[in-house]
Amino acid sequence: MKILHLSTHDTSGGAARAAYRLHKGLQNVGLDSQMLVQEKHSSDKSVIAPNIRLFQGIAKTKLTFEVLPLKFYSQRSKSTFYAQWLPDAVVPSIAKISPDIINLHWVSAAFMRIETLARLKHPLVWTLHDMWGFTGGCHVTGGCERYKMSCGACPQLGSHNDKDLSRWVWQRKVKAWKNLNLTLVSPSNWLADCARSSSIFRNSRIEVIPHGLDTQRFHPLNKRIAREILNLPQDKKLILFGAIEATSDRNKGFHLLLPALHKLSQSGYSKNWEVVIFGASKPDNPPDLGFKTHYLGHLYDDISLVSVYSAADIMLVPSLQESFGQTASESLACGTPVVAFNSTGLKDIVDHQQNGYLAKPYEVEDFATGINWLLEDDERLQKLSFYAREKVERAFTLELQAQRYFSLYQGIITPKNDSFIHQEELQQSSVLAPLDELINPVSYR
Repeated sequence: MKILHLSTHDTSGGAARAAYRLHKGLQNVGLDSQMLVQEKHSSDKSVIAPNIRLFQGIAKTKLTFEVLPLKFYSQRSKSTFYAQWLPDAVVPSIAKISPDIINLHWVSAAFMRIETLARLKHPLVWTLHDMWGFTGGCHVTGGCERYKMSCGACPQLGSHNDKDLSRWVWQRKVKAWKNLNLTLVSPSNWLADCARSSSIFRNSRIEVIPHGLDTQRFHPLNKRIAREILNLPQDKKLILFGAIEATSDRNKGFHLLLPALHKLSQSGYSKNWEVVIFGASKPDNPPDLGFKTHYLGHLYDDISLVSVYSAADIMLVPSLQESFGQTASESLACGTPVVAFNSTGLKDIVDHQQNGYLAKPYEVEDFATGINWLLEDDERLQKLSFYAREKVERAFTLELQAQRYFSLYQGIITPKNDSFIHQEELQQSSVLAPLDELINPVSYR
């Protein structure tokens, strides 16, 4: 079986990292997996990208034209919005590779035109990394549910016109994708439910397979050594917060974290607790969090991430919407419990008062209560840390993810009236899942 993953990037950004991890997980169990990307950041030879500067320059130029329709909406928000209207050269590139099945990932940023999907004659699996696939162009809806109908009058565009850009994008998707041989994979039950309720995918097959982690790489380090490496204090409880654009992306919830920390600082914890932030550099005029704060800037490699997770006592993920929440699963893998809101994809990762704390959605006071509950009892925190690692080993390993995807791919490629699975391929790979699990794709509903 020859698998091809399509992704805008290979290792830059959360969605790209998730796609690349799946790709490597499939390779690790002996499957033929490649990636085709618009922009390559790794040196992996199994990742294919234009290697001529001219084509790379064209790709970047396309981004300039891609956002031109947004210029007509002066009241639009700063959130990511793509219409995917420019032509691309994806189909000829795929033809050269000749895969048996194509796994789509995050294919925005002018990588692939909406209509191109209908030109792909291979069976398609689409791993959803956000909500763009079933909206009129936004990636995070911010609570808007117009995707359940036909979009239009888009709040993110600042539009009151039903026939706006979001309606045009929605109509193109409906027309182009109506006859696709497509199976959707969601990393969380929440995102799967959103897709099922959407007007675009309500009749599509949707499976739930959580993102996987290399648990040999993401594992607890000695806390003292990790803190020494990062030049962090040894005698303080460390509260960690981080994400890509951690303090500037509203969806990551920094605006909710601030009042929660202020509330705790007023209770006298500021002498013993300190805050660590990654994914943002220290601003010229840093906000007062009520605690001494260490800014680590952007972390680009897994070793740095493992070090900072291991150095911390707890991890805070106050996001408004997460399709899954990889910072939460990465933190648990390193034995660091997580405080998050009891909403969206994070509900599948954090188990309330077992490996973390799930606060009432967007209630700052309960979020602060969760932080205090984790840190006030050292014995409890140690138990939570044990169960954090146990959850990842049980549910989020790369091996388990690869088995589930292999089962799904095989079920799609093999005719329904033929239950025979290619034994030779299974023997050549190191996929060790039971045969009945391989025949019947896992679906968590």
